[in-house]
This record gives sequence, structure tokens and C-alpha cells, in this order.
Amino acid sequence: MRISAPLYGLYTRRLRQKVRGSGALPRHVGLIIDGNRRWARETGLANPSLGHKYGAEHIHHVLAWCGALGIKHVTVFICSTENLRRRGDGEVAFLMGLIEQVVTNRLARPGGAWQVHIAGRLDGLPDSTAHALKEAVEATRDRTTGASVTLAIGYGGRQEVTDALRGHLTERAAAGETLADLAESIGPEDIARHLYTAGRPDPDLVIRTSGEQRMSNFLLWQSVHSELYFCDAYWPAFREIDFPRALRSYADRERRCAA
Repeated sequence: MRISAPLYGLYTRRLRQKVRGSGALPRHVGLIIDGNRRWARETGLANPSLGHKYGAEHIHHVLAWCGALGIKHVTVFICSTENLRRRGDGEVAFLMGLIEQVVTNRLARPGGAWQVHIAGRLDGLPDSTAHALKEAVEATRDRTTGASVTLAIGYGGRQEVTDALRGHLTERAAAGETLADLAESIGPEDIARHLYTAGRPDPDLVIRTSGEQRMSNFLLWQSVHSELYFCDAYWPAFREIDFPRALRSYADRERRCAA
């Protein structure tokens, strides 16, 4: 049944008010933004890669929804290292160009609220994309709203843990410790200090669009206590009403593990 625009708006506002008043909003939301190409095909777009364009622009809308509800930390899984290897050169170049536009014209523009962080290995990205991401981080470094958005790009959860362990070993070796010393003393906090997301809270809620129900190597270490929510809508079609529904599901759950 199709809902008229006024009724849709009213229902969305009421749902938003309900989750805001629940007292159980997540501090940090992780987003696996899946289904751009499938959405483009089903919408009838001539080029499926155009789904990435609509998906990239949609990040700005969802951040606005988060900001309106007081959610201060968001991590967006844009593309994995595997995605970059599997896609054709033309599609990757198109996607990277979109990312450059979004971070430059949306996230890093003057007056914005979100402090930009990057999770992933920039050395595997085109130079122009790596430069745009670094510039966005620098341009937003002094923002004082307390809101942070982390872009996971060229990212892999296993690689992140590997890099974190390598960073800890290198640090302790420079301090003169032996392998026996390290084996005796290493703990989870040592790994956590060297993660790409060090200093930011772990996600309370991870939302994945497109109906797929898997983590796909996203924040494997950080999501150990996260609640998971899988939405059938493709990312470009993820509506404002879908977001508070995910938050309502989160609020209704009995969390048994500390975040």
C-alpha cells in the first residue's frame, strides 16, 4: 500500500520522536552501504555504476538524520580492498571520483559539523583520492561539535588487525623488548591502540542495506558487541523512515554485553 506524502511525513516524525525519547540511542552507528548497482539496474538506469553516484550523495542525507537525533559517531563502509581489486578500472575510477567530490564538496566544506576520519590504507588508492581524503581530515580537524564520521575506504577488517599488531610489535621492538617479553605482556588494549579507529568508540549498532546478512570484513574487532540490523532496501533507497526503524529495533533489544 502506497502511503501519501503527508502521512509518510507524519509517521516518520512520530517514529523519530519515539526513538529520541527511548533513551537508548546508539552513540556510534556503522553503515554497510550495499546495493548501489542493483538499485541502478532495477531503477532502469543505463549504467549500473550510476548507482554509486546516488549512493555517494545519500551519505550526506543519512548523516543529517544522525545529526538531528544526536548520534555523534558514524562509520561508513564505502569500499573494501577486495572491491577495488574486483571492479574494472573504469568503475573504480568513477567511484573514486565520486568519493573525492563528496568529501570535498560536502563533508569538508566550511561550516560543516562532522570531523572526518579515514579507516583503510590510502597507499592503495589513486593519488588524487588519497589527497582529497587527507585534505578533508585536515580541514575538519578543529571542528568542535563532537561529531565524527569515519570513511572506511580501501578497508579490510583482517588487514586492520594485522596492521595494528604490526604497529604494536614495531613500537615495542623500538623500546628494546624481546619477542618473549611481548608474548608475555600483549593484551587486547595493545591491539586497540593501533587500530585505524583508535580513540573513537566501538559501534553500538551496525546497519547493512540490500538484504545481505553478513559483515563482509567490516570492523571485525570493534563490532564484537555490536547489535546488527539488516535492511532489505538498497542503499540509495534507504529512506528516512527506515533509519528510525533500525534505531527502534536497537532500542527494543536487551543488550547483555557492555559496548
